[in-house]
Amino acid sequence: MTNTITFVFSNPKYIILSFAIFVPMLIGLLILSEYIFLEPYVVSHLPTGTEFGFALIVAISALSALVLPMNVFRINVLKSSTRKMGSSVIGSFVGAAAGACSCGPIGFAVISTFGSVGATATAFLTNYEIPLRIIAIGVLVITYFTTVKSLKTECKFDP
Repeated sequence: MTNTITFVFSNPKYIILSFAIFVPMLIGLLILSEYIFLEPYVVSHLPTGTEFGFALIVAISALSALVLPMNVFRINVLKSSTRKMGSSVIGSFVGAAAGACSCGPIGFAVISTFGSVGATATAFLTNYEIPLRIIAIGVLVITYFTTVKSLKTECKFDP
């Protein structure tokens, strides 16, 4: 598996893409989860007892930054057969989107826009954000192993 990672990330384009995914996703999720506040100053705050949620956000961002460039590499290698690559790309997007489940300040806008359905969805996402993030990490890990397996078969290199 490490040979697959070094094979993909030997091109600096994919390293830059990985950082371009990791940094905005991490900052965005930290702002949504209210670990970073933008007003009146940019301040970060990690309340006691929320360290696990913070670690899950970092893990989701890191896994997304690992899986998405590998899938872009896979798309570039398999330009002719787009049917083969659909599930891995969809899995990485689903895993990354599920990690952004905590609503924070956005919840009030959802509640006022969608009424009771928005309130129910916001309450669900707020109550189950840790399990949803763990599921997102699971989806990203499965996508990672699927991508590595397909790259080993389709690129014909020995680990």
